Amino acid sequence: MSLADAAQNLSDLRFRDPPYGEFTIARILKESEGRWTPLFRGVRRGFAGIGNILDSRSKLYRYLGVGSDEEAYEKLLNALERPGGLERVSAWRDVYREVESLYDLPMVRYYEKEARPYVTSGVVVGVGVDGTMNASIHRFSPIAARRAVVRLVPRHLYQIYKAGVEAGREVPIAVAWGVHPLVLLAAASSPPFGVFELGVASSLMGGLKVMELDNGAVAPFMASVVIEGHLTRELAEEGPFVDIVGVYDRVRRQPVVKVEKIYVLRDDAVVHYLLPAGLEHMLLMGFEREAKIWRAARSAVPRVKKVRLTRGGFGWLVAVISLAKSVEGDAKNALLAAFAAHPSLKIAIAVDEDIDPDDPVSVEWAIATRLRADRGIFVVPYVRGSTLDPVALNEEGLTHKMGIDATRPLDADPTLFERARIPE
Repeated sequence: MSLADAAQNLSDLRFRDPPYGEFTIARILKESEGRWTPLFRGVRRGFAGIGNILDSRSKLYRYLGVGSDEEAYEKLLNALERPGGLERVSAWRDVYREVESLYDLPMVRYYEKEARPYVTSGVVVGVGVDGTMNASIHRFSPIAARRAVVRLVPRHLYQIYKAGVEAGREVPIAVAWGVHPLVLLAAASSPPFGVFELGVASSLMGGLKVMELDNGAVAPFMASVVIEGHLTRELAEEGPFVDIVGVYDRVRRQPVVKVEKIYVLRDDAVVHYLLPAGLEHMLLMGFEREAKIWRAARSAVPRVKKVRLTRGGFGWLVAVISLAKSVEGDAKNALLAAFAAHPSLKIAIAVDEDIDPDDPVSVEWAIATRLRADRGIFVVPYVRGSTLDPVALNEEGLTHKMGIDATRPLDADPTLFERARIPE
């Protein structure tokens, strides 16, 4: 299914027509997130664009076909453990045309100090020396008509790339831009190395068709844009660009992609504009980690009501867990489980089940009225955290983490912690 087809399931589409200024698309994405879905017609001849397709849980759950957090978590976790098969399409070239240059594609900048127009939601499929395939989302920015630089973080595609460099070979890749929302969700997840994320998408979608490129990589069939090429040993400066925490990521030397072919859908080529540090970015990046925290916390404390990676923590660095304690220590066990389930997590907060993790005022109220700092705060020093943390101790994300038990003490009079209510 194409992104254009998937967009038809959205009831809140609003259309925008040219002209577009340099930051018009970014401004509209920011104004509309959490409210409506903008579809930008005529962003370039033969192209439309869309954003905020997964900027709320209601949209995500509609695509997943579920009605609750628990159903969504279980469906995603099951797909990660039992990926589906892929159907290879042989006649895919009939529905695509080729373009000559990366500059023919309607890339944009989102913030004033970003280096150049780039792709924020490109699903990069890399092929390992042993044939292992990985699909993950990476920044992709052109530096010439047929050359681009891609940001690799130290995860699975990076492993594939390093193994290729050591073997003296370039890594075949496909970059798919403008894919079904559940392909994005799967590519944003982190299953064990060797589990192909497109198989996870297949499980979520009840099947997925792929197209095999000349270099051996595959891409989702009906992706709006598919770029075929190789990751090379050459490095170039990448950035500055804005990352999930809303600051300009540091400029790094990153691998250069040598582009061989650029395919674009002949009809309904709709690219996806993902606003960096926006609600859609947060939900895509954090949802699978939230599901893993939910499962791990429940294994430590059975009565977990709700888990949230918070908006203030950009859906990545701060988690709130609502639970019911049976004994003292339950909350701390849940917090430690959260750190183990999501290694990038920096701050974890446990609250009672009457506190809504989606309400930051309620969470702060719990900290103000139920936390005893001498026994409710602990620090885990010198552990691997997130490379996105601006105050990490080194580029590998070394940091100190903090757990906060903001649950009421079980040995205290419970009436002292009852929230006052006005009757109807």
